[in-house]
Amino acid sequence: MRALLLCLSLLLALPAALPVWAVQPDEVLTDPALEARAREISKILRCPVCAGETIDESNAPISRDLRLYLRERLVAGDSDAQAVQAVTDRFGEYVLFQPPARGVNWLLYLAGPVMAVLALLVGWRFVRSRNLAEEGPACLSEEERARLDRIMRD
Repeated sequence: MRALLLCLSLLLALPAALPVWAVQPDEVLTDPALEARAREISKILRCPVCAGETIDESNAPISRDLRLYLRERLVAGDSDAQAVQAVTDRFGEYVLFQPPARGVNWLLYLAGPVMAVLALLVGWRFVRSRNLAEEGPACLSEEERARLDRIMRD
């Protein structure tokens, strides 16, 4: 029984361990060097319609078109940077998984750290205000303090 469960768990984990590519056989270039370059470039390009998938992983028709366009550019003699720039010119910086840190993209790069600092400040203020509230009122007179002590004892 234990061996059966082990085999079943390995079979279920196998697809997660293997890389998933949506590249169709008719898209693959005959030159292995160009195909390797196309695969590396397609891992840094985002599918315009899929959430968080590269064009290498996506089965969307637009991703297929992007893969074919990328391969056309490489066959035409473009360098990797030129091919990426051609795709970016056509579809915008959204297709880049790591957009360059310039212009409006600085907002993306700075938003995380700024929000973390703000969260820390808000948390610090909250904890500090709770500590001050737990100390109790500091402006009680001696008579009020004695009365409060009697009430607390009873």
